[in-house]
Amino acid sequence: MRTPFSTFTHMRMSAIHSDPEILGGTPVFRGTRVPIKNLFDYLETGETIDEFLADFQGVKREQVIEVLELSESLAAKTVLNEDTPR
Repeated sequence: MRTPFSTFTHMRMSAIHSDPEILGGTPVFRGTRVPIKNLFDYLETGETIDEFLADFQGVKREQVIEVLELSESLAAKTVLNEDTPR
């Protein structure tokens, strides 16, 4: 059964792909072998999106934006769920 959250996640994950045959199932940018984690590693060390895109030319800016928007949405939902009394 799909929940509103799973429907939202499914619709928003077109930039992310996971396949056991590609890097053992590590989530990557669709159409590449570039792990999503690489983007966050770059940003955590202060590098820019432009630097990331220059180093991983197969990744499109739109994919990066989609991943960041999805991450922001998931983080907001997690915070809201933690603040909700059980």
